[in-house]
Amino acid sequence: MFQEKFVTQIRDMQNKKKISTATRKKKGNIHNLEQEKEKSETMLDIHSNMQEHDELKIKEEPEGNRKRPRITATPPKLIVSAGPNTLSGSTGGHRRLWVKDRSTAWWDSCNHPDFPEAEFRKAFRMSRSTFDMICEQLSSVVAKEDTMLRAAIPVQQRVAVCIWRLATGEPLRLVSKKFGLGISTCHKLVLEVCSAIKTVLMPKYLQWSSAEALDNVKENFEKISGIPNVVGSMYTTHIPIIAPKISVSAYFNRRHTERNQKTSYSITVQGVVDHKGVFTDCCIGWPGSMSDDQILAKSALYQRANGGLLKDVWIAGTTGYRLTDWVLVPYTQQHLTWTQHAFNEKIHEVQRVSKEAFTRLKGRWTCLRKRTEVKLQDLPAVLGACCVLHNICEMRNEEMDSELRFELFDDEMIAPSSLIRSTSSVQARDNIAHNLLHHGLAGTSFQ
Repeated sequence: MFQEKFVTQIRDMQNKKKISTATRKKKGNIHNLEQEKEKSETMLDIHSNMQEHDELKIKEEPEGNRKRPRITATPPKLIVSAGPNTLSGSTGGHRRLWVKDRSTAWWDSCNHPDFPEAEFRKAFRMSRSTFDMICEQLSSVVAKEDTMLRAAIPVQQRVAVCIWRLATGEPLRLVSKKFGLGISTCHKLVLEVCSAIKTVLMPKYLQWSSAEALDNVKENFEKISGIPNVVGSMYTTHIPIIAPKISVSAYFNRRHTERNQKTSYSITVQGVVDHKGVFTDCCIGWPGSMSDDQILAKSALYQRANGGLLKDVWIAGTTGYRLTDWVLVPYTQQHLTWTQHAFNEKIHEVQRVSKEAFTRLKGRWTCLRKRTEVKLQDLPAVLGACCVLHNICEMRNEEMDSELRFELFDDEMIAPSSLIRSTSSVQARDNIAHNLLHHGLAGTSFQ
């Protein structure tokens, strides 16, 4: 009995001790809060007194002795938009977003109906009507919807960013200044519009000619050169790139490096054009170390030709290609006969059509002559978009300014003549050369 009473007394004492400790802690916290409050009020009073003192001092000083205030940068614009979802720390049911204030004056003037047509053509390499047509056809893919944070960039501005970048080849920081958009936004717009051009416009404006159209192409090439059954002129050009991080040796361009005395890397664009210089087939993206003949063997055109697409017709190529049943190339041996020399002169006239088409392609779209900032995996879409835009300009008879013309120079390599893929093609070429000479189509005839 006595033991139970003793245990109960000890428990009561422990409980009282816990309660008193908790009470002391609570009082201590309240006291600390009061101290912090007093400190804050004191600091505010000191700050207020200092401001009043400074203002009085400025008023008392002569105007000439006053120090100029430090010039500060213009603060970013604060956009406040109402919405049910609020960011952490915001009040009043509004979302807040800091946006850098950029000028769109240049683009606004270009987009104005009174902007001179000649200036618009100089900036975008095409007339306003062609530009509006492209915007109309791409609007379903390129257009975006407004959000609670900001209004969407209009379709015309999106397309203009891409076309101006391709036309001038200027770095993204200058594109950003011209259009009043962020650098990353401009880069994203270029890739998006190029992808849209490849998806929407390429099937319409860059495709192999129909059977009826091929008859017209044959007729016009025969008028140019006298060579029958020519359905296209083929050429391969190189696009300079920054040294890639992987497979560097594959993209090393030895011929350009030796000629320019500067290390060069490139990727290739192989194109077939009709008599008007419009691309009917493109093979884009193979490394610059490959020869023209190797690129052709990797192309989809080569596979289609082996499947019978180019039966009994010719595509005129340079000396970089080998003679086949459907690729017609010049004679390359050192000592040419009169007949062979006459044939080479005529096939050069066909080759000139494709070379001039690539000259206009690189002249309009200056980005193809500069080492671009675009990543290697994104380049085929950009180059394909340039070829499609070239076709649109050619089909709509868009004139190119004379100041944009330049001399296209690609180091052509002669394909090994010892590896002949078709013996029948050798005889066919000899027959064409004989007919050109003896029918007076080669500029020389026997009396």
